[in-house]
Amino acid sequence: MSDPGWNPLHGLPSYPAERYAVLADRIGGILQSRNDILLVQAEAVVALEATAASLAHPGLSVLNIVTSPYGGWFGQWLHRGGATVRDLVAEPGLPIEIEVVATELDAAPRIGVLAVVHAESASGILNPLPEILALARSRGIVTVVDAVASVGGHRLDVDALGIDIAIIGPQKALGGPAGVSALSLSRRAWELILRDDAPRDSILSLADLKRWIDSGRQALPGTPAPLEFFALETALDRVEAEGIETLIARHALAASATRAGLAALGAGAWVPPAKASNLVTAAPVPAGLEPAALIGAAVRLGVELTEGLGNAPNRLVRLNHTRSRATFQAVLTNVVAYGVALRQAGHPADIAAASEAVSATYSR
Repeated sequence: MSDPGWNPLHGLPSYPAERYAVLADRIGGILQSRNDILLVQAEAVVALEATAASLAHPGLSVLNIVTSPYGGWFGQWLHRGGATVRDLVAEPGLPIEIEVVATELDAAPRIGVLAVVHAESASGILNPLPEILALARSRGIVTVVDAVASVGGHRLDVDALGIDIAIIGPQKALGGPAGVSALSLSRRAWELILRDDAPRDSILSLADLKRWIDSGRQALPGTPAPLEFFALETALDRVEAEGIETLIARHALAASATRAGLAALGAGAWVPPAKASNLVTAAPVPAGLEPAALIGAAVRLGVELTEGLGNAPNRLVRLNHTRSRATFQAVLTNVVAYGVALRQAGHPADIAAASEAVSATYSR
């Protein structure tokens, strides 16, 4: 008879300090970056706040593109640190338009930093990152990209795009743990961060974390959480075995099949494919129906659909096709469950046509 008090996690060994550097290099490979890679022993929102706290100071002018609550928080953190922040807020639940960014930059020629979220899981949108970065690069502006919801689901070539700071969390397309995150930082980013008045002796201090790099990438400061790092290793093993390009293609296929299925249902998607994330598809709920009722009907079928979040319109239902859900079976299940939910609510839905559309997309 087994000991009821036994737990396989008791006595878990410490994560070997020398393997932190290996993890950082593997993340650099995924990001296609030779910049410094920092590991943050916390969820990605901490890495985002640490970035804002480490950059912000009086005299710094920032253009902060807001397409979600995360962008709004980032602006607040910058403002708290004394930076002058111009929040450029997109239409609710929609990506920012590149013409709007260009106009704003022309009107504010002294911008030193530009911050943007790549993809938004709250609304399923994709911001025009290459175009935004090209505008910033032509003006010598340091760029910060929140790639938490895009890494592994979209192409993210940090060095080729000229991203100065990229923040990632492995819990979405990479299929890793939520309790650890990472950043890539360029030389230009460090020039802004390593100031005499930069935050020190703080969990939000990137300058403190740089000591790990300066000391030859030995043990990270603080007490590591070994489970998170072992889990990250395992996730990277899976990503590397599949191949990052194959992983991105799998998410793109899942997104395409989901949208084809929704179109065949007669439901449609919230934004066109060129403006949509590969990780989540948002569908506008037909007039007269309630998102909660549709979601509840899907739950009774054993399928999880969710409402749009943050500043997205409150009549969106999201179909998740991230990491293990970026498969034919999961996509078909999502679309059919949504079709059944629509029918049960009295709305016409051609489930057979939707199933065929999903199958045809995968067959191609």
